[in-house]
Amino acid sequence: MEFAELKAFAAVVERASFARAAEHLGLSASALSQTIRQLETRLGTRLLNRTTRSVATTATGAQLYGRIAPLFQDMADAVNEASAMAGQTRGTLRLNTLGMAAWTVIGPRLGRFHRAHPEVTLDIVVENGLSDIVAGRFDAGIRVGGKLEKDMIAVRLTPDVKMVAVASPDYLERRGTPRSPSDLQGHACINWRLQSDGSAYRWEFEKKGKRTEVAVDGPLVTNHSDMGVAAALQGLGIAYAFDRERVDALLAQQRLVEVLADWSIARPGLFLYHPSRRHVPAALRAFIDCMLEKAP
Repeated sequence: MEFAELKAFAAVVERASFARAAEHLGLSASALSQTIRQLETRLGTRLLNRTTRSVATTATGAQLYGRIAPLFQDMADAVNEASAMAGQTRGTLRLNTLGMAAWTVIGPRLGRFHRAHPEVTLDIVVENGLSDIVAGRFDAGIRVGGKLEKDMIAVRLTPDVKMVAVASPDYLERRGTPRSPSDLQGHACINWRLQSDGSAYRWEFEKKGKRTEVAVDGPLVTNHSDMGVAAALQGLGIAYAFDRERVDALLAQQRLVEVLADWSIARPGLFLYHPSRRHVPAALRAFIDCMLEKAP
């Protein structure tokens, strides 16, 4: 059986797309389809169910992938270890990260990392839900500290972040300023939908050791904090920003006003986490070092 056929099959499964897999492998979509058909013919069974919009494994395909995926990972680790021993930093580094980390941590350092390690390709997926980085074949992920799996190696990237409720001066002039978290139930609030389970986030506050949660309602629900801030700027209601630094400039310009400042809480900062390995790939080690450096 051709190694290239198995590699092509694994690429399609991992990317759930013939087009993305073909691009990754440097093949045309038709050549990749022919390779998969050859593998299925050789095995005498269908491995993938295809539609115009999706690709999914059959039961046999899932079983085959489950057996070969660890072997490919072992080979990748072996190559990375050999490269690390030779002092070479190259290859593809796959990362899964929160949007907040993408813009505030990774983005400002991309140029520096590329200049220092031009032979490393970064493959970054941005999503706000919890993700199994092992199942997703990622080398590392970035999440807030309270959401890390216990069997992962974690590296703190940022200090704890202060959360802040904000509204436009126009909104507060029309609707008044809330004095306590319970007052929010009489206000229009821009809510946040948790991508992990689809539920609406209950706004958290704390004052003098007293912690409280409030279910809010309003004209917009989103899973993207920047959209919530944009809505607040336009006077739609009060938004809850998950990082004070993201709205500092808007507060300084008086385009937004902080409310319930004496009730604000701090949440765990951002951590990069990766599976425990005896040898950390050189590219990942270099990436971690770069992310820990002060942004230019």
